[in-house]
Amino acid sequence: MARRRALTVCSRPGCPNLTPTGRCPACRQHAEQQRGTARQRGYDTEHETRFRRAVLARDPVCVICHAAPSVHADHHPIDRRTLAANGHDPNDPAHGRGTCAPCHSAETARHQPGGWNR
Repeated sequence: MARRRALTVCSRPGCPNLTPTGRCPACRQHAEQQRGTARQRGYDTEHETRFRRAVLARDPVCVICHAAPSVHADHHPIDRRTLAANGHDPNDPAHGRGTCAPCHSAETARHQPGGWNR
């Protein structure tokens, strides 16, 4: 017999809905709509060809754990949104680092609680 997870209150402040983990489906959907698509957030062809390829070529191994191949080009130490707001070129590879999937997920969770905290 499968174990059931205890339900907890949604992690979005003020939401009374119960969910097995994190946000309830309605709050998750609302957050996705607020977030916009990758293209709307600036991850366009130039990002793919200029930033991502250059960062992954420069950092073929994760710069955090030094054990796994890099698969994500992570903006660091300043996030893409802040770079653009300050007039910097967010597609400049100097603003990135190569990370493996687990390290990228952990860093995102640490610095952007709830996925997208801004």
